[in-house]
Amino acid sequence: MSRRDCLNRLALGLGGIALADLLGRDATAAEPSLSPSLSLPPSLPHFAPKAKRIIYLFQSGGPSQLDLYDYKPLLNQRHGEQLPDSVRGGQRLTGMSGNQSSIPIAGSPFKFSPYGRSGGWFSDLLPHTAKIADDLCIIRSMHTESINHGPGVTFMQTGSQIPGRPSFGSWLDYGLGSANANLPSFVVLITKDKKGQPLMSHLWGSGFLPAKHQGVRFRSGADPVLYLNNPAGVSPENRRLALDRLRELHEHQFAGTPDAEISARIANYEMAFNLQTSVPEVTDLTNEPAHVVDSYGPDARKPGSFAANCLLARRLAERGVKFIQLYHQDWDHHGGLPGGIKRECLQTDQPAAALVADLKARGMLDDTLVVWGGEFGRTNYCQGPMTANNFGRDHHPRCFSLWLAGGGVKPGVTYGETDDYGYNITKDPVHIHDLHATILHLFGIDHERLTYKFQGRRYRLTDVFGKVVKDILS
Repeated sequence: MSRRDCLNRLALGLGGIALADLLGRDATAAEPSLSPSLSLPPSLPHFAPKAKRIIYLFQSGGPSQLDLYDYKPLLNQRHGEQLPDSVRGGQRLTGMSGNQSSIPIAGSPFKFSPYGRSGGWFSDLLPHTAKIADDLCIIRSMHTESINHGPGVTFMQTGSQIPGRPSFGSWLDYGLGSANANLPSFVVLITKDKKGQPLMSHLWGSGFLPAKHQGVRFRSGADPVLYLNNPAGVSPENRRLALDRLRELHEHQFAGTPDAEISARIANYEMAFNLQTSVPEVTDLTNEPAHVVDSYGPDARKPGSFAANCLLARRLAERGVKFIQLYHQDWDHHGGLPGGIKRECLQTDQPAAALVADLKARGMLDDTLVVWGGEFGRTNYCQGPMTANNFGRDHHPRCFSLWLAGGGVKPGVTYGETDDYGYNITKDPVHIHDLHATILHLFGIDHERLTYKFQGRRYRLTDVFGKVVKDILS
């Protein structure tokens, strides 16, 4: 063997040893045991939490804040006039309206009124939500860098515009663990048969966190969780025996190679076995009192509807599921906004309000956080042709509205302000990172301390940004 060959082999051998040691340490640190534990990590929560669970009603497509929550009478007064350059300030427009020769202001065709002791302003599209005005904290000053749906939804759900980061629910499960051994800590529900921007699985994926922290999607129909039931001819007893033998093999493999993926795989097998009995029970709404089901609206008895999913979300919350993510699509109204937004409000207004009222009646709202909102807002000007009865609005990341209820948030308040044109924020801006930091704070987590080391860097949900919005905390 030549001296060159000897040095090459020695270098490769030492490098392999070092790599194996690093991978082993990372895997052991990430997942030190095969046994899934319901106890919280010793360092979490960092302080006393106010929220125990969250139900996130995500409205995909970008609801128009100007037609729902942010009342701007000046837009009606100047309807059809050109948006002043001084208001736009040279800000970026999308390719869908950036080449328009005319950018006419579009006032809202819907009537706004103040409601409750708090005097919050709501459109007449939201008669049920208006009734719970004193339970809501409305943020009118949300903003984001994302101007298109894919990055926008990904940013809101993962804290990054680029797919691949862990989702919010995965971070929360990683930090706080589960409160129910028979149900996932993170469940995803999507309104059935809706069109709109696609919802990809990375939105509830675990990214570089162990796979056991990813969201589990519940579908409507006979099989809420795919591939959960045993094949024909396989009894529960046989399935249990097979899992026991499989676990022994994984433990043997783990002893030699402490890979976090091995632990996650066996934990998912065990969870799937437990779900075979827990899922049918939690998804069976037949035992719900008729008056409760009716309160969620006429669609509540249609499996997979937003109303049915809101009711199911309450049942999951009762059983210890920590993060319940609902998705409702088709808020992307570039044209036909008056009819389109009316349709979506008919499907979502009553169920969302009923969910808050139902949680409150059961004494659960104090420690259950409910969030309603989309990835960005809509413009104050018309995209495309504007007629007497029809118009559309483009994407608007500069300011948009969402609301929160329960879980340690002040009720009956409106936070943040936008200018008279509803185009720019004038007071108390809230970035997506700020929202995430605030929600983690409600769960007793310091967002700067919930980290995970990956590829040599410690990552967190809020990246290197975010501040807690203390003024909305009760």
